[in-house]
Amino acid sequence: MLTGVGVGPGDPELLTVKAVRLLREADLVFVPVMAERCDAPANPDGSGTGPEVVDGGGRAEGTIRSYVDDGRLRRLPFALDDRGGVTARRRAAWDAAARAVAAAFDAGATRVTFATIGDPNVYSTFGYLAQGVRALRPAVRVDTVPGITAMQDLAARSGTVLCEGREPLTLLPATAGPALFAAALAGPGTVVAYKGWRRHPELAAELRRQGRLGDAVLGRSLGLPGERIGPVDPDDGDLPYLSTLLVPARRDTWGGKL
Repeated sequence: MLTGVGVGPGDPELLTVKAVRLLREADLVFVPVMAERCDAPANPDGSGTGPEVVDGGGRAEGTIRSYVDDGRLRRLPFALDDRGGVTARRRAAWDAAARAVAAAFDAGATRVTFATIGDPNVYSTFGYLAQGVRALRPAVRVDTVPGITAMQDLAARSGTVLCEGREPLTLLPATAGPALFAAALAGPGTVVAYKGWRRHPELAAELRRQGRLGDAVLGRSLGLPGERIGPVDPDDGDLPYLSTLLVPARRDTWGGKL
């Protein structure tokens, strides 16, 4: 079985009991890393001079380190920062990752997990990996374990209610462009934007244009050293890829949206 395990935004204490159990029981635990961190291609069985021996693992790896011993941990490089859709580099990374997981099953592994930040069904690399593994090994069962999302963590840490009564909740990637973000802001509910990163100046400008800059909360490096939660600074030019922007719904009266 291949199980995508959501490990939350970065704090090891936010893993579910089920996630910890499956990570501890797994024959192998794969984690995604940025392709640039890997100076040699992954060997199919995860051995040799592949990415698992390169210093500087990703956020998922850092989150699960206390639950998984090094002997069962394998790194899979992904072109996480590529832009422009399914690039050749991204496709090659997906193919190589799927082959590495398929090879693990061929070598005798029966319980394989993939640790992914947040939830495996919310903007996660796991969906692409699962499709590739299914194509190579149709008999392998694929399952997922939900994880706490960054928007939930940021809402809790900032004391912000995500939605009340009849309010909608809109979650979108900033990489989809400013028009989608602007349309969501004009609606009646809370808006959450992931992956602000390079789009931060555009997001901040739209917040100011719609009079929402003062309400918004920005979370960066949640659960990690250097974490910062607070108001949006339009001049912040050093946001991490996995930053989270939370813009609560306008609420004028107590229970007014019921």
